[in-house]
Amino acid sequence: METNQTSRPSSVAALRRVDATPALEKSPATRLTGKFVLRLFVAGATARSCQAVRRVRELCETELKGNCELEVIDIYQQPSLARANQIVATPTLIKEIPLPVRRFIGNLLNLAGLFVELDLITK
Repeated sequence: METNQTSRPSSVAALRRVDATPALEKSPATRLTGKFVLRLFVAGATARSCQAVRRVRELCETELKGNCELEVIDIYQQPSLARANQIVATPTLIKEIPLPVRRFIGNLLNLAGLFVELDLITK
């Protein structure tokens, strides 16, 4: 029994190391290029969702000078991604890279506030 108990924690630790390594290797390279990775979660093709997509695309084109990868996710089409990212309201914009991960939930009309909340100020 002792071998099962001792081997199980080591295998869990090995799995954790394997999962964490690619993320650690990916983020410094992305930071050097100054690339932003954004995910926008919307609910269907409503007017509010379309407005959110327009605002975030405008943000990417004007303020981030196209140096941005945007993924738009409809929670009705991909509910598993909404669950995995713990989305409780839409629209939700997540800045994944560069770290730290930041979330902005709700009205995306105020670009200045969005810039501050997501820590998107370029240095």
